[in-house]
Amino acid sequence: MTWGRRHELALLLLVGALAWTAAGYGDPQDAAQVRGAAESCAEDAATTGGPDVDLYCIELLPAIDIERASGTARLLPPASPFGLAVTAAGEQQYDIEFNLRDLPDPAAIGPYTALVAWATTPQLSPVVKLGAVRNGTVRLGRVAFDRLLILITAESSSDTSDRSGRLVLRGTSASVRMQPHDLAFVLAGFLESKGATSTAHAHEAHDSADTPGAWTPPPMHPRVSMPRELMTLRPDVSSYLPRRGQSIPLARPRELLRLANGAALTLVAAPVRRVLFGRTVTMLGFNGQYPGPLIQVDEGSTIVVRFTNRTDFPTAVHWHGVRLDNRFDGVPHVTQEPVAPGASFEYRVHFRDAGIYWYHPHHREDVLQDLGLYGNLLVRSRDPDFFAPANREEVLMLDDLLVSNAGMVGYGLESPTHALMGRFGNVLLVNGEPRWETRVRRGEVVRLFLTNVSSTRVFNLSFQGPTRMKVVASDLSRFQREEWVDNVTIAPAERYVVDVRFYAPGDVSLVNRVRAIDHVQAAFFEESHVLGTVHVTTAPAAPDHSAAFDRLRRNAAVVAEVDRYRTHFRRPPDHELVVTLQAGNLPFPIRSLLTFESVYRNPVEWSGTMPEMDWIVTGRAARWLLRDTATGRENMDIDWRFRVGDVMKLRLVNDRSALHAMQHPIHIHGQRFLVVSVNGVPNENLVWKDTVLVPTGFVVDILVDMSNPGKWMLHCHIAEHVETGMRMVFEVTP
Repeated sequence: MTWGRRHELALLLLVGALAWTAAGYGDPQDAAQVRGAAESCAEDAATTGGPDVDLYCIELLPAIDIERASGTARLLPPASPFGLAVTAAGEQQYDIEFNLRDLPDPAAIGPYTALVAWATTPQLSPVVKLGAVRNGTVRLGRVAFDRLLILITAESSSDTSDRSGRLVLRGTSASVRMQPHDLAFVLAGFLESKGATSTAHAHEAHDSADTPGAWTPPPMHPRVSMPRELMTLRPDVSSYLPRRGQSIPLARPRELLRLANGAALTLVAAPVRRVLFGRTVTMLGFNGQYPGPLIQVDEGSTIVVRFTNRTDFPTAVHWHGVRLDNRFDGVPHVTQEPVAPGASFEYRVHFRDAGIYWYHPHHREDVLQDLGLYGNLLVRSRDPDFFAPANREEVLMLDDLLVSNAGMVGYGLESPTHALMGRFGNVLLVNGEPRWETRVRRGEVVRLFLTNVSSTRVFNLSFQGPTRMKVVASDLSRFQREEWVDNVTIAPAERYVVDVRFYAPGDVSLVNRVRAIDHVQAAFFEESHVLGTVHVTTAPAAPDHSAAFDRLRRNAAVVAEVDRYRTHFRRPPDHELVVTLQAGNLPFPIRSLLTFESVYRNPVEWSGTMPEMDWIVTGRAARWLLRDTATGRENMDIDWRFRVGDVMKLRLVNDRSALHAMQHPIHIHGQRFLVVSVNGVPNENLVWKDTVLVPTGFVVDILVDMSNPGKWMLHCHIAEHVETGMRMVFEVTP
């Protein structure tokens, strides 16, 4: 094909794709029906706190011989302690709320007595019965299909278990709009270079860069094909990796430091060597350890930490989630000047709340944190009954790392790479190692303190084996009541505390299972990674905590504290922040590819299936925004002021219409908050948080307890997003 012909075909495909995307359906008649009925989903969107209608509201259209029936099916998030409900396999779960009008009398259209709603897939198998419906509003559920069809049929009985009657209404979810396409490959053909031979040859050259200072591109995803011509693109910044040297010490496993009130600690950030998959790489560590020391203190303690920076970047240490004195929060140019390479700074850290916290750099964390500068803080309650009894504890830090056959993939020196998606790693780590192992007795109760320290990855953790698991606490407190869970969904910077009982001898795997998307082929597929193994011996647990484990505790102290804020739950928000993207001069053909992909966005991008496309966009071409809807101000231009004792209701709106819409973990420094509703659905089991995941198109209402004076930051905790501008500062005065 000639270059001119290829260009013409690409433009035709792009124009057709945009028209098809705007309509949402391929059939012109269906598109007209959707446009005519769109006001009903728009009316549903007017409900306070409603989610994006394009992704989470299905227009129900009448069958060809049904004259007037119409309605909507809203996809609502089921109650979940994690804010996002997914199965252990990573499938998004929804409850279905029907709003129906002008339904026919079943008896008037045949030998029927009831109207029944069903959920199925485009293949019409399997079929899940949702239940009987009527005119008006009824909430049913639950479904967990990647692609969803809603059918309402007239049936002989509402008790039927098989769909066999006459079709009345039907509708499809937004994910059905995804279709396989060649657009990515046609557009990328413009980049074709002379001498390009085969994909296999391109892969070989692509993974062989070992020249000092040169870019080492990320490896392609093993399940997703990308145009080889995209491999010729490079970020518009220099590559950075720590300097190598034999004098750099090998990293040691982290140490447990039990510190008394008033104790002092020296914390040094410096290069360390690590051996990963037979290759020696230079990374970073606190005190020569990877992760940094696990610091354990009692609630109410204060420690002094003298930090010395021996990295190549000015930075500071942030004590994530800790409600400490503002002077020591560790935010360069806000609470302190950055600590220059070779310089030191002294922090006084007061631990007001029991729980699990962590510390990390707060300047260029896309580089410094990802290279290993992070550690946990375990704050013990002075109440001996704070948690139920457990036989043992494990403190696990979850991370990922991006490596290729040629070694570590470099970081942007002048500006971050991976500015759109964030930096997904292809190697998953627990406490800095590719595989975690522990040994327990049969019947033991193990308490897991989980922290996600990755740049962008949301984990979905579960155990494969005879276990039972309950979630007991999160960022700054216990839940109002403990809950049984099959899996734990944890976003970057979040923490969860879960108790797990292991019932039978054998090996039990800790796995991360998610649903990834190949946008080019319009395919969902499962990714499953084993993170670790629990070896359960035949010896019985001693002591036996089964009776205490089998009870779900209600934490009266947390309930009483939350009740003091309940009058604020349903009032209008004081402020609203829209999370969106400002895309600049993106490398060709990235903008065209993103436009085509935007026909559907998953609530969470679980995996980096297009690592090369993600890698080449830097902070020079993408700027993530927090926008105050009342004033139009963005990021650091936002000016919010409060007083200690104020209770601020904040609405977080994730803009689905952004060129690259995706989830955002929003973190607030120095304060604590309650997540009171998600997409308008009230949260019935509350816990004090400092970080909340806001999926694509979601609306999340939080109630912030302004208890700590000072200037505090609010930002996205995807490292590349905060480094490309997605941050603001608010002030709380005494």
